[in-house]
Amino acid sequence: MPWTILAWNAGVDASLSLRRGWDLLGERNADTLCVVDGENLLRGLVTIKDMATAYMDMLDEGILRKAKTPYENIVDTLNAVVLAGEVSGRVGAGSGSMMEASISKGDVVIVSDRAESQLAAIEGEAGCIVVCQGAKVSKTICSLAEEHKCILLSTPYSTYVAGQMVVQAAPIGHYMVSEGLLTFSPHSPVENVTKVMAKVRYRYFPIVDESEHYLGMVSRRNLLNLEKKRLILVDHNEKGQAVDGLEESEILEIIDHHRIGAVETEGPVYFRNMPVGATCTIIYQLYKENGVVPDRAAAGLMLSAILSDTLMFRSPTCTPLDEAAARELAKLAEVDMEDYAQAMFDHGGDVSGKSPEELLRTDYKIFTGGGTRFGVGQSIFMSDKNRAAGEALLKPYLDAALQKQGVDFIFYMFTDVPTSTTEVMMAGDGAAELVERAFGAQTKDGVAVLPGVMSRKKQMILALLSAIKAEQP
Repeated sequence: MPWTILAWNAGVDASLSLRRGWDLLGERNADTLCVVDGENLLRGLVTIKDMATAYMDMLDEGILRKAKTPYENIVDTLNAVVLAGEVSGRVGAGSGSMMEASISKGDVVIVSDRAESQLAAIEGEAGCIVVCQGAKVSKTICSLAEEHKCILLSTPYSTYVAGQMVVQAAPIGHYMVSEGLLTFSPHSPVENVTKVMAKVRYRYFPIVDESEHYLGMVSRRNLLNLEKKRLILVDHNEKGQAVDGLEESEILEIIDHHRIGAVETEGPVYFRNMPVGATCTIIYQLYKENGVVPDRAAAGLMLSAILSDTLMFRSPTCTPLDEAAARELAKLAEVDMEDYAQAMFDHGGDVSGKSPEELLRTDYKIFTGGGTRFGVGQSIFMSDKNRAAGEALLKPYLDAALQKQGVDFIFYMFTDVPTSTTEVMMAGDGAAELVERAFGAQTKDGVAVLPGVMSRKKQMILALLSAIKAEQP
């Protein structure tokens, strides 16, 4: 699912003040900010509720120190002018003190225009003095502040307002939630996201990549306005073989050569299903019908698909249309078809460097019939050596794959082109008995030899489905 990321929801630094965070939420018409570090990694979330709670909880006089508030935040929050001192570092002791009850070293002290109050704050080793209402400050006070390394600020606000506002200088990082964050990836299915959103009270959710880099946010409102994916199903028409999120997508066309399964569309669609050996035979027909000549690369790809699907015209699914299309495409691709087919099958049958899972998924589909769900994969081989290597690689993995995929059976066809024979390897309780009923063949060590069986679609699947249905009450 390609999310529409909200660009204005860029991540913010943890040092951002509560005041600036509040203003930013208003500008964005949102209620959540995502906090990121210098590498744009997601570190936490802060919501409008978190900010409101922080502002209302003003009893902790040490909050500016505990929150490690940068002095820059105080200058910005109070719209202050720097009269003396270097505005760097963080608050070292207390919160805003309204003078003169007690002053601790490093305090932020809020004073009026009275010189004696300003002097007392300096002598009390305040870290920062805020002079209110834009009052003039003498050169003597400024010099003393410099000598004591005290930051001296002037704000246009009254002491009352400044005292209220100074807590808003605390950084949002102090209030953010960093544990148990609910995040999604750009590829999360809409259906899954909708289910999660329905269970929690949050309105906004971060989008992160596989390395936790922040990409943006998505809200419930985004889902309401989300445009559906528009799909053309090619070489399949069953839900179990489609991409994730099919239910939330709009199907525009179906181009296929398999049995017609249970795909339901919202309205009429262009459906072209022909009993040929390869879908690319149909695709090439569409090229011709629209007066388009495929370039060399496209012609080569379509030729490869037809040769693979028809097993170089040896499959019982092959039709004269497939062979005619392949010969025309070979000319457009500028290859010798027989030599190209031999090289293609030799390369495809080489399993060196592959993992068992990679081999299983090379050409693998899941089917359902009579309440039984089973997977069927197929590899094509031109040599006994490659076929034996493939069988040795896959056999130890089949039981684990069965559990991982949650299917009743897995069948894998090791098809030998020169002899037109398939050795089918299987997993699942009752898989051997099903193959024996379907083909009248004997199984040994989880493998059955099926002479003349080349097509998964026309021979393997049909026979298995018939055997499954024959056992139904």
